[in-house]
This record gives sequence, C-alpha cells and structure tokens, in this order.
Amino acid sequence: MDKHDGRDAGTIRLDDPWYDALAVGWGEGEETAPPPPASGGRPAPGASDIYLEVQRSAAFQEVRSRYRRFVVPATAGFFLWYVAYVVAATAAPGLMARPVAGAVNVAMLAGLGQFLSTFLLTWAYARHARLRRDRAALDLRWTVFEQERDQVRNRAREAGR
Repeated sequence: MDKHDGRDAGTIRLDDPWYDALAVGWGEGEETAPPPPASGGRPAPGASDIYLEVQRSAAFQEVRSRYRRFVVPATAGFFLWYVAYVVAATAAPGLMARPVAGAVNVAMLAGLGQFLSTFLLTWAYARHARLRRDRAALDLRWTVFEQERDQVRNRAREAGR
C-alpha cells in the first residue's frame, strides 16, 4: 500500500485488500449472478474456489502453524498460572497472607502479577503477530484479492463477447 502525504492522505484506496466494503454497508442486499459457464460447460471457478485453494496452500498452513505454535503454549501457561493463583489462595491461605512489605502480602503481589502477565502476554502476542504472521497473511490477502480481480475481469471479458 502506498504512503502519501497531502490532502487525501487519510482516504482508503478501494483496491485495498484490507478494506471490507460490506463492513460499511456497501453491497448489502445486492444479488449477484452465478458465474457464467466456462468452456466445456463447467461453471467458472468462484471466490470459494480461490479461498479453498489458498487454505490448502503451504503459505496459509505456515501462517496457521506459526499462530498455533505461539497461542497454544501461551494459553496453557497463562491458564496454569491463573489456576496456581486460585489454588494457592484457597489451599494455602497462610502462605498468601504472609506479609512482604508493610500491608503488601504475597496474595497482593500474585494478584498484581496476574495483571502484569496479562499485559506482557498481550504485548508478546502483538509482537509475534507483527514479526511472524502479519506480512505473510497480507501477502495471502493480496494474492486472493488479485485472483478475485482477475476473475471479475475475465467474466467481464466473456460477457462482452
């Protein structure tokens, strides 16, 4: 996507694959005709065929794999940390009530640690997504966008014959 300054710097390009026209109400309620038959009597490949092809691609599987490799261990670790806090609070009240500094006890530090770990996990997830998945996902999105655009152009050409 091109960066530019000036009067139109904040406008959205309509050919932007991240721009979802349906999200702003365009195209709702419009009926679309089924794709015209290709040569040989079979219908031309539709958008669903493009998405299935992308879903089966190695690039898509790699993006999903990177996502799972981060999310599954992070979720398990955070869940175990939360359960440990709850179990310690109920099973070891003496430990949790032990003062650390003044009125601050172990339970308060562990509770604040829950908040801190939530923020750290959110930061780590955003960083992981930015560094390991976003570029590949955007490349896939552009690929789908270009295939759909070519499909529309081919249909328009065939309809004009």
